[in-house]
Amino acid sequence: MEVDFDLLTPYQRYKLMTGLIVPRPIALVTTINAQGVVNAAPFSLFNMIGEEPPLVLISLNRSAAGSLKDTAVNILANEQFVVHIADEAMAQAMHDCGTALPPDQSEIDLVGLSTTPSSAVVPPRIVEAPVAFECQLAEKMETESRHIFIGRVLRLHARDGLLDMDKHHVRLNDYFPVARFGSDLYVRTRDRFRIGG
Repeated sequence: MEVDFDLLTPYQRYKLMTGLIVPRPIALVTTINAQGVVNAAPFSLFNMIGEEPPLVLISLNRSAAGSLKDTAVNILANEQFVVHIADEAMAQAMHDCGTALPPDQSEIDLVGLSTTPSSAVVPPRIVEAPVAFECQLAEKMETESRHIFIGRVLRLHARDGLLDMDKHHVRLNDYFPVARFGSDLYVRTRDRFRIGG
């Protein structure tokens, strides 16, 4: 089957691409607005894009009405954000952070997560997350439907025992992030196999 993307609507292209490009890692992003309200929202158009400098990319769509999401508004205003990787234990809370709330209400409070101050950026990080990357905006791009933010990682926080810093190795037997599999489906990362050495 061949599909001509020029004949499809943006939504049809979105449905096909997000259903086929899977599993996708999820960034649970915290930002903060001028009033000090912490916003938390999950985005599965996310990935690492380099190590020198250390860069991550998140892509945020506009709301159905065409307005910017709180995350985009906050990043554009103060150029800082924190990317968290959610594991199985906090998967439901991560998903529930996708609930649309007014800018003066925090998803953190809604889902019962807790925060602690970051080291290098103003937005706090989520205590329950096994991994957090504090980011400073490095580049931004705008398309008809999205804002794309590239963040330079300033600090990494990991759950105690998750990293072996002598070898710069992640103890994968203790790390079980979840990923997006399309629509409302998620996948666990417990079914692992080795290829090669």
